Amino acid sequence: MAMTVHCDIVSAEESMFSGLVEMVVAAGVEGDLGIFPGHAPLLTRLKPGPVRVKKQNGEEEVFYMTGGFLEVQPKIVTILADTALRAEDIDAAAAEQARQQAKEALEGQRSDMDHSAAMAMLAESLAQLRTIEQLKKKMGK
Repeated sequence: MAMTVHCDIVSAEESMFSGLVEMVVAAGVEGDLGIFPGHAPLLTRLKPGPVRVKKQNGEEEVFYMTGGFLEVQPKIVTILADTALRAEDIDAAAAEQARQQAKEALEGQRSDMDHSAAMAMLAESLAQLRTIEQLKKKMGK
């Protein structure tokens, strides 16, 4: 049996996951992080994007985080998310529509959105679409 570490993923709304995992992959502000049992203690911010969890039985789950923090301690990995969704709960059509609206605003075709709001919307919609792609890869589709 592979080595494991306990992992908790929580948001302000609910506890999304709690259990033993072989690996956690998250989108940190300095780049993607791979956390395995025995990882050095760490505290880092997360940017919007996917979080993959490989459970004790080898099964994987994919979550979408809008940001938050990841903490690694000797026996536990904790992810405190601003907001979190299971990847299968993301509305791909809505994410694509938000991406298109942000793109139009940045190209000057829309005047109802300022530049910083358009950049934030674009980043979030691209992160959601990236999460959906990771879910599709996991499912072999």
